[in-house]
Amino acid sequence: MDYDSLRRQARTLEFLLDSKLTAYSRIVTTITKDGNDVESAGAAERWQDLEAEVEDLLEKLNEINEGMSTLLSDKDSPPSQAIQHTVQRHRDVLRDYNRDFSWTKTNVRTAMDRANLLTNVRNDIDAYHRSSAADSLLAERGRIDSSHRMTDDLLGQAYATRDEFSRQRSSLASINARMGGVLSTFPGIDSLLSMIKTRRRRDTVIVGCIIGLGIVFLLSYMSR
Repeated sequence: MDYDSLRRQARTLEFLLDSKLTAYSRIVTTITKDGNDVESAGAAERWQDLEAEVEDLLEKLNEINEGMSTLLSDKDSPPSQAIQHTVQRHRDVLRDYNRDFSWTKTNVRTAMDRANLLTNVRNDIDAYHRSSAADSLLAERGRIDSSHRMTDDLLGQAYATRDEFSRQRSSLASINARMGGVLSTFPGIDSLLSMIKTRRRRDTVIVGCIIGLGIVFLLSYMSR
């Protein structure tokens, strides 16, 4: 392949490389600006596709530059100073593209790692909030269940107390009924109890009168 054909191919590849490298470097700005999940947003696919295209163009441009360097070593048809200068310029351009690509590639990977890290942190925070909310609901559910159990215990105690009162009332009613039956069976017992009570009241009155008279006599004696 002659020099003119190689030069035209080199200029075409350089134009394509310039466009692809510009688009490739914009990925850093896109990732940094959006701050979204780079995987779901498709940035990872664009980054990988552009990186592969740039690497392919750089490889082709390197082959073209090697072809032009081979022409410079032709002793039968030595190149002119202008051709040598042009070939050297294409070498410099290729070196600059390789340097820019390496620098941009590092920045893109750093931005991708940072975006993925932020996404993971955000997901962890969201998961923690969801877990905290679930724990709060479970704790509240536990408190409600505990209150229900306490209420059930109090109601159980109240019902037990009510049953005990009912049982005692039934027992007292039964005792009163039996006592009434006994008194009705022996009519004289009721009269005997009434006589005993009357006699006790009479004896109490007599004793009180005797004590009062004794005090009066004692005071009269002491006053003389």
